Amino acid sequence: MKTRSSGLVLACCIAVAASAAASDASNVTVIFDRPENFRDVKDAFVPTEKGRDDIFAEFRRFLADRAASYLDQGQRLEIKFTDIDLAGDFEPHVGTRFDAVRIMKDVYPPRLEFDFKLTGADGRVIKEGKRRLTDMSYLQRIIRPGNDGSLRYEEDLLTDWMHEDLAKAKSAG
Repeated sequence: MKTRSSGLVLACCIAVAASAAASDASNVTVIFDRPENFRDVKDAFVPTEKGRDDIFAEFRRFLADRAASYLDQGQRLEIKFTDIDLAGDFEPHVGTRFDAVRIMKDVYPPRLEFDFKLTGADGRVIKEGKRRLTDMSYLQRIIRPGNDGSLRYEEDLLTDWMHEDLAKAKSAG
């Protein structure tokens, strides 16, 4: 009987933690403005809509999780991507067996362009701006522990940006 009640308590704790994470995540809004014009958000040389949607979902998930740690209670962050060029590219001349393999070379750095607005709990704008992030030496960079997903280079760029812009805004506010 003790095991059953321990399991119930654990389930309740998990539900409360998930609820808190969901409420934090709702403070982050990610918009993709005219994604059909983005340079490279492809899952293969001949891209699929599902692949693009999966990439956008991964960006949303990452930003909702990571940005929440930079926000104070009640703050909201809106990020509107205006262009994305993922690290690497597809090289069809390598052969049809590799048309879904993203080749990483120095000439294919990640590039992210977006507008952002950070507002306080009272709705006042704390910080806003336009950012163009690029990492020309992304292949020489040490990848952060636990960051081994398909968007690791883009996530590193965004983490650096959050640390620079959002952490400073938090300490100033």
